[in-house]
Amino acid sequence: MERGLSENTLSAYRRDLMLLARALPGPLLGASGRDLLDAIAERFEAGYKTRSSARWLSCIKGFYRQQVHKGRLDSDPSARLELPKLGRSLPGSLSEGEVASLLQAPDTDDSIGLRDRAMLELLYASGLRISELVGLSVAALNQRQGVVRVIGKGGKERLVPVGHEALGWISRYLEQARPALVQGRPCSALFPSRRGRNMTRQTFWHAVKRYAILAGIPREISPHTLRHAFATHLLNHGADLRAVQMMLGHADLSTTQIYTHVAQARLKELHKAHHPRG
Repeated sequence: MERGLSENTLSAYRRDLMLLARALPGPLLGASGRDLLDAIAERFEAGYKTRSSARWLSCIKGFYRQQVHKGRLDSDPSARLELPKLGRSLPGSLSEGEVASLLQAPDTDDSIGLRDRAMLELLYASGLRISELVGLSVAALNQRQGVVRVIGKGGKERLVPVGHEALGWISRYLEQARPALVQGRPCSALFPSRRGRNMTRQTFWHAVKRYAILAGIPREISPHTLRHAFATHLLNHGADLRAVQMMLGHADLSTTQIYTHVAQARLKELHKAHHPRG
């Protein structure tokens, strides 16, 4: 940022870095390439235009190059990020077997573990954004109808169906774990922190990474990865694209269509592996 740039340009850089800092689970200098990719994925889903996203990515790459140059970082976590490829490489997903291992990672004999299992089950069952998940209130869940009321981007409300398996874990959590977390204190959050308060995005982000290690998943993942898995697995099993769009809360169908490339790639792999003339 020491290149004789105008005050307006410097102001734009500061604003871009502040947006990045809010999107990351930890400090800027502690970010990994996966953290940055997840932050860019969220920006992509929010509908930012390519030009503004290109400037944002340029700022990010310039910032990390400078930190390496000054000796504050050993390597550049943004080195492999390329905006033109985001439309195809964005939905890094999990196999169904990996999801099963991840869901089984929390210790459900512990209140925190049972809460986290219920959160992971709901995340995979509904495709919620992490901010939507931690922002849920107890009143947002209708167990009888099997739906959750979500307030998404722009304050838009949607009803998302929740499967039987996830509802079972949520019911068990509400009965056995949540009372121990709130300890009689007033708290409207469906999934409070261990102190009985609203949970932060960063807290659950770190929990997911820890469970991925326990599950033996050999790469970094985030809550957003489960959102990708939700959409991809639905499409792999024949779900209608517009139905997936509604559940994800995408305003534009073109945003949801990024997942069809993942689904099609998987179908091609299956065809090649199992068809006699594949």
